[in-house]
Amino acid sequence: MTTVAYQGEPGSNSSTVARTLFPACRELPFTGFEQALEAVTLDAADVAVIPVDNSAAGRVADVHHLLPESRLFIIAEYFLAIRFDLMGVAGTSLDQIEVVRSHVHALGQCRKVLREGGWRTLVSDDTAGAAREVAELGDPRHAALAPPAAAGLFGLDVLRSGVEDDPDNTTRFVVLSREAAPAPAPAAAAPTMTSLFFNVRNIPSALYKALGGFASNAVNLTKIESYQMGAGLNASRFYAEIEGHPDDPRVELALQELRFFSSEVRILGVYPAHARRLSGRQG
Repeated sequence: MTTVAYQGEPGSNSSTVARTLFPACRELPFTGFEQALEAVTLDAADVAVIPVDNSAAGRVADVHHLLPESRLFIIAEYFLAIRFDLMGVAGTSLDQIEVVRSHVHALGQCRKVLREGGWRTLVSDDTAGAAREVAELGDPRHAALAPPAAAGLFGLDVLRSGVEDDPDNTTRFVVLSREAAPAPAPAAAAPTMTSLFFNVRNIPSALYKALGGFASNAVNLTKIESYQMGAGLNASRFYAEIEGHPDDPRVELALQELRFFSSEVRILGVYPAHARRLSGRQG
C-alpha cells in the first residue's frame, strides 16, 4: 500500500488528488508542506502530493523554497479542476448564515458568493478543515467553503454548489519521491516535462545568456520563476520547466549552455506531461 503525505485534511483537494492517483493509498495528512515533504525524506511516506500553482492565485507560497532543500524528485504532475461548495450543518438555510470559513485562497476564489451573501469570513488552515470546524461547532450561523467531498465526510448539507468565481479554476499538483522515476524515453508520442533549479554566475547578462540556448535550440520554456536565497537578498535561484527530455539532442544542447553560465544546475524531475497540459496546448 502506497503511503501518500500531503498538506491539509481528509476531504481536501490534496486528498482528492492522492486518492485519484493512488486509489488504495494510506493517507498521511500534515498541517504544513514542510512536514509532508519531510515525511517522504524520512521514509515515513512513499510520496508527497503538493500543489504548486493555481490558475487564479498563482504559485503556492513557500513550496518553491522547500523543493530544492528537500532533495526529492518530481515523478508526476496532475491538474485538478477546483470546485467549492458552500456547506453548513444539517438543516441550515442560507438566511441563517453569518460567517463563512475557509482557507484564504478559497475565500479569494469565491468572492462573488461572499459578496452576494454579505457574510463575514474567517480564515482556516485548510478548506476541509473549515468543513470540520463547522461540523464540530454545530452552529447554523457558520458555513464553510470546501471541496464537495468534505460535505459527506463531515455530515454537512450543501447549501450552494459550484460557487467558485472561475469555472476554469485549476490547481497543478506534483508528486514527489525520494528516488527519481525512470524517465520516459524522449519521443514525440510521449510528451515529457523537465523541472530544474539553477543559479546563474555573477557576470553581466548571465541570465540572458543562460536562457539563450533554449531559444536557439527551439526548446519551449513553459515556466521560469526567481526567488531570493538567504538574508542578504543578493543571490537569486531560478526554478524552470521545459517541454522535452534531457536526452533529446535539442534539450541537451540547451542545458549545456545553461550550465556554462550557471554555478549550479539541478534536474528536479523528468516526468510525463499531464493530459490537461496537452489539451490546453492543443486548444
